[in-house]
Amino acid sequence: MPFARSLDLLRRLTPLVTATALSLPATAMAQGSDSAMRTALEAARSGNFSLINESAIRGHELHGYVEYYQLRERLPAASPQEVLTYISANSDAPTGEWMREQAIIRYGKVGNYANVLAVANGEPPTTEEQCYYYTAQLSQNPTLAAEGGRRLWRVGKSQPDACDTLFSSLRSRGEINDQEIWQRMMLAWENDQSGLVSHLGGLLGPSWSSAVAAQQSVATNSSALSRVGSCIGPNCAGNTAFFPAALKAAAHTSASSALASWQQLSGASPFSAQDRQDIEREIMYWGLRRDQRQMLSWIDQALPRQSDPEVFELRTRLAIRDGDWAAVERTVGIMPAATQGAARWQYWLGRALEQRGQSAAAQSAFAKAASQRDFFAFVAADRLGQPYNLNMENNRFSDTERAQVAGWPSVRRTNALLRIGQDGLANLEWKHAVETASPRDARLLADYAVHAGQPAMAVQATIYGKMLDALPYRFPAAYRDNFMRWGQTNGVDPYLLMGIARRESAYNPGAISPAGARGLMQLMPGTASLVGSRIGIGDPGWGVLEPDTNIRLGSTYIRNMLDRYSGNRIAAAAAYNAGPGRVDDWLRSSPGEFDLFVEHIPFKETRRYVRAVLEYRVVFESLANNGSTQGVSVLTPQERNSQYSVSLMASR
Repeated sequence: MPFARSLDLLRRLTPLVTATALSLPATAMAQGSDSAMRTALEAARSGNFSLINESAIRGHELHGYVEYYQLRERLPAASPQEVLTYISANSDAPTGEWMREQAIIRYGKVGNYANVLAVANGEPPTTEEQCYYYTAQLSQNPTLAAEGGRRLWRVGKSQPDACDTLFSSLRSRGEINDQEIWQRMMLAWENDQSGLVSHLGGLLGPSWSSAVAAQQSVATNSSALSRVGSCIGPNCAGNTAFFPAALKAAAHTSASSALASWQQLSGASPFSAQDRQDIEREIMYWGLRRDQRQMLSWIDQALPRQSDPEVFELRTRLAIRDGDWAAVERTVGIMPAATQGAARWQYWLGRALEQRGQSAAAQSAFAKAASQRDFFAFVAADRLGQPYNLNMENNRFSDTERAQVAGWPSVRRTNALLRIGQDGLANLEWKHAVETASPRDARLLADYAVHAGQPAMAVQATIYGKMLDALPYRFPAAYRDNFMRWGQTNGVDPYLLMGIARRESAYNPGAISPAGARGLMQLMPGTASLVGSRIGIGDPGWGVLEPDTNIRLGSTYIRNMLDRYSGNRIAAAAAYNAGPGRVDDWLRSSPGEFDLFVEHIPFKETRRYVRAVLEYRVVFESLANNGSTQGVSVLTPQERNSQYSVSLMASR
C-alpha cells in the first residue's frame, strides 16, 4: 500500500466478496422472492419488523436470518426453548451459535441465570458469555464457578462489566482473597495497565499497604527495587508475584537496569523456573529491541534457556547486521526446532557457515532451506543451482462434484446473501462453511469458488481452512488478462503485479483498508488521483474499485517505483509498502548485498511484505507454466548481484 505506515497494513479486508453472486443452476435458485428478502432482511437488521412480508419470503433459504433478528429482538423475554429450537433448526449456519451467544448475554444482563444455563452448551467461547455462565453456576455448581471465575480474574487487563457480579460474589465468599487481588495487580503492572493497578491496590486490606507502597515506589523509579527489602506483603506473601512483575516492568523502561537488578536478585530470592525464563525473556527482548550491545554477553549466555522464537529472531538479525557470522551460527543452532527448520534461518545458517569456510555444512543448510516454498527457500535453491520446490497439493474435482457443492445449504445461503447485496453476512456464512467443513469439503468449497469466478472467496477459503499448499486456490488466475495487459503496457513484470495484489487485498476487488486504501492493489485515494491525472483519466474516485482501473493505476505506480530504483523489484516492492522516502533512507545505510538489505529492513511488516510479494510472483508464474518452475527465477541476475546502496536510486 503506497505511503502507508506498516501498522496501517494490519487491516481487515471488507467486504470479502463483491455483490455479484456465484453462478448457480436454475434448479438451485431460491424459492420466494429475492427482492422481498432484501427488503425483509434490511428491515429485520434495522428493527423495522412491520415491513417484513412473511408470505413473500416463506421458503427462501435466508428465512433463518430474518428469524434470527426477530427472535433476538424478543430476548430476554423469549424462552430458552424457543432459543434452543432455533439453534437446532439452524445448526449448520452461523446464526445458530450467534443466537446462543445473544441469549446468554441478554439473559445474563437481566440476571436470569437459569435461562443462561438452559441455553449454554458448556463453557461459552467469549469472555462476556463466560462471565455470565460462571455467575449462573454460583448457585448450581459453586466449585466450577470458583474455578472458572478465578481463571477469568487472573488476567492483567480489565474484564467486561459482565464479570462484576461474579467477581464480587467470589470475593465475598473468600474464593478471591487479598492474595488473588495482589497477583492480578502484579499482572496488570507487567502489562502497563496503571489504572487497573491503582484500582486493585485500593481493594487490598490494610495489611498490604506497605506492599502497595513498594509497588508505587518501584513503578515510579525502577532503581528503588534494590531498596524495597526482601519481604513484600504480610508474611512475605507478595514476594512470589512482586519481584518477577517488578523486573519485567523495569525491562520495558531500561533493559540494562533490569538486568543489573536481576543479577542481584536471581540468587537471593526463590524464583520458579518459569518465572526465571519469563524475566530473562523480557530483559533480553527489550535489550535487543533497543540495540543494547553491552548486554550481548549475558544475552548469549541466557538465550539457550529461552523458547520464544521472537528473541532468537532479534538476536540473529542483530548478528547479521553486525556481520558476526559466528553468532549467527551459534544462535540458529540453539533455536527451537520448529523455528530453526524454517527456510529463512536455514538460509542464514548456510550463509554463516559459508562465511566461516564450512562449505559442506553450508550446502546442507541451503538444501534444507531449498526444500521449502519461501523467498529464502528460492534464493537458497538458486545458490545450489536447483529448481524450486512448490510443495503443491493436487486437488481434482469433477463438474458433478461442483454442481453438488452448489446445492449445499451453506453455499446456497452465501449466494443468496450476495444476490441481495449482504456481502458482510455472505463473508461470515462462507467463513462458517469452510471452518466447519472436513478437509476435503473445505477444498471442494475453494474449488467451487474458483470455478464460479469468485477468487477472493477461494483465497479466503484457503485461509480459513489452513490450506497452505492448495496453490491454485490460494493464487487463482483471476484478472490475468488485466495484469498481462497493463504489465505489458507499462513495462512491469505482470507476475509482480499479481504478487502485489495477492498480498495487498487477497484478490478482493472491493477491499477497503482502515487507512482508506482501495481495491486489488490497495491504492490510497490521493495516490489514485495523482496517478490518474498523470495518465489522463483524472481522479477515478470510487471507480478505483473496478479491477481494470485499479490494476492500470497500480501498475503505473509500481512502474514509477521501478524507475526510481533502477528497475529493482526488491526496492520497488518495499517502497510500495512503506513509501519511497523510507526506502531511500534504508539504501543510504544498506550493507550492500540483496539478502542483507531485505533482512535489514527495520519494519517487520515491510520485511514480510517484500519476501511475500517475491515468493507469490514465483508461484503465479509457475502456475501459469502448469506448475513447472523451469525457467522461473525469484530474482534477476541484476537484482541478485547489484550493490544495494544509493547507487540504485535514479538521479532526480
